[in-house]
Amino acid sequence: MRPAPDDDADDLTTIRVDQFFPHPPAKVWRALTDPELLVRWQMPGAEDFRLRVGHRYRMTSVPRPNSRFSGVVEVRVLAYDAERMLSLRWTDADPANPADWTITWTLEHEGRGTRLFLVHEGFDPDDPAQMMARTIMGGGWRGHVLPALGQALERLG
Repeated sequence: MRPAPDDDADDLTTIRVDQFFPHPPAKVWRALTDPELLVRWQMPGAEDFRLRVGHRYRMTSVPRPNSRFSGVVEVRVLAYDAERMLSLRWTDADPANPADWTITWTLEHEGRGTRLFLVHEGFDPDDPAQMMARTIMGGGWRGHVLPALGQALERLG
């Protein structure tokens, strides 16, 4: 059973988002894993991504003091199943920020396109800064990142 986009309202440890793209899974997978395409829709540093379990790289963004985000994300590739799933670990480069999240992308063929599921888990509901990060990131995934991914897919033709 697929969770609805807002089913995570009661689970404060997780953000769940799904988005349909009118593109085949192979094309969506390419946008998720090709460093040249990642830079079109992810944070700077995504160009250093490599599809290899254990690979590490850094991405940068705007620091968010209200969520204790330093502006630098340490990323490690945890697992993948080509054209089906990609799982990453995100931690803040600042050891004072306890952020330790897992980002998992799952692709499902749907009609003439792909349903892309994002699960961002590991938020601490007892930490106000983590709850602020969850709010900011939930809005960012839905309002910025997935639309930017859609635009990158459209530009691929």
